[in-house]
Amino acid sequence: MARNSTDPEEFHRPLRRVLVGLLVLFMIGLFALWRIDSPRVERFRAALIDRFVPSMQWAMAPVTWAAGVVDDFQSYSRLLAQNQQLREELKQMRQWKEAALQLSQTNARLLDLNQVRLDPRLTHVTGVVMADSGSPFRQSVLLNVGARDGILDGWATMDGLGLVGRISGVGEKTARVILLTDSNSRVPVVVQPSGQKAILSGDNGDLPPLDFLEDQTEVRPGDQVFSSGDGGVFPAGLLVGSVVLGTDKRLRVALAADYQRLEFLRVLRSHGLEAITDQGALLAPDPAEMQGPPAPPALTSGGSNSAGSYSAGGRSGHGHD
Repeated sequence: MARNSTDPEEFHRPLRRVLVGLLVLFMIGLFALWRIDSPRVERFRAALIDRFVPSMQWAMAPVTWAAGVVDDFQSYSRLLAQNQQLREELKQMRQWKEAALQLSQTNARLLDLNQVRLDPRLTHVTGVVMADSGSPFRQSVLLNVGARDGILDGWATMDGLGLVGRISGVGEKTARVILLTDSNSRVPVVVQPSGQKAILSGDNGDLPPLDFLEDQTEVRPGDQVFSSGDGGVFPAGLLVGSVVLGTDKRLRVALAADYQRLEFLRVLRSHGLEAITDQGALLAPDPAEMQGPPAPPALTSGGSNSAGSYSAGGRSGHGHD
């Protein structure tokens, strides 16, 4: 069957070719227009953009909306991940809270069983740091509290974090504090959790070493260091710092106190131990004294005769009466 001469297909095909050709020519011309480097063409491009781009905002609205949806979805994903992380941290915090409550109850029971009496007189006086020594061979600071505030030599000083030093020199209105880093400082300490005792010796450095450790193999970097209270130098249990391994392979202490910002110091009111007047009371009694008075000597034959004579004398006396 012959195709009808008026079939639209015969007109559509050439028309499509013409339109595609014109579109290609337009794209080539537009590309060439945007590639030409000329002031006149640049002004033409600017005018063309100002004319057509604002009127094409309706065409960019769906693209803008889609980009906003993608951003919102990404934000929601991040919020969801953060929410899950916060839930996990909250769960851990609850576990730690339960553990802290159990430890607090256990500590209270142990204190009650051991009948531990905490010293209520351990109070403090806060002073402002006025100046430091400024010497590399002497580590000390000056406080604005002194004898008028009841400050005494040897009292411990702390900042908000840990032990700083001790009072060494008291005036009427000022007091000098020898820091733990001073070469003249020697503080008895205990390392936890091993319980090893040592002496914290200042060497004018930021990391004073631990001397006279009982067993160095029991001490690890990161262990906590507290004052031991031995010798009555400081109250026991004051935080000093943590153990670190120095560059010289010696065990040293990273002090908990912030020595770079010493603005206020607390002076702990320590109370001296009871004076011992009878030194012999500290010694064990003599074994001879523990056995009591000596026993009477055993009776001998002479003793028997004496007893017999006494008896006879007694009878004769009786008969005489």
